[in-house]
Amino acid sequence: MSFLRTAARLVLGAAMVGAGVTHLTTQREEFRAQVPGWFPLDEDLTVVGSGVVEIALGAAFVVLPRRRRLVGGLLAAFFVVIFPGNVAQYVEGVDAFGLDTDRKRLVRLFFQPVLVLWALYGGGWFRRRETPGG
Repeated sequence: MSFLRTAARLVLGAAMVGAGVTHLTTQREEFRAQVPGWFPLDEDLTVVGSGVVEIALGAAFVVLPRRRRLVGGLLAAFFVVIFPGNVAQYVEGVDAFGLDTDRKRLVRLFFQPVLVLWALYGGGWFRRRETPGG
C-alpha cells in the first residue's frame, strides 16, 4: 500500500472520528440545524446516529487496514447518502458552520464528491490489481 494512500486513509479516518465526536458534543446544535425539514426522523436522533456512524467508520478506517476497501466503500456510500442534507442546507438557506451565504453553501456541495473520491482512494479502490503470473 502506498504511503499517500495510507496517509489519506488515516487522515480521513481520524477526521471522521473527530467529526462524529462533535456530533455528540460541542457542535450538536449546528448539526441539528442541518437536518432537512423533510427528513422523517427526529433531528437529534439523526445527529446522534450519524455521529455514531462517523465514529465507527472513521475508527474502522484507521484500525482495520485489511478491511480498508470495504470501509472505504462504506464511507463513500455514507457521503453519498448524506449529500441530500447538504443540498437541503443550500436550498433552504440554513446557516451553520460558517456557511452563512448561498455562495458558501453552494461551494460546499462541490466538496462532497471530493470526500467520496478520498474515501475510495484511501480504501484502495483505484489501485491496479496485479494479474496472476504477471
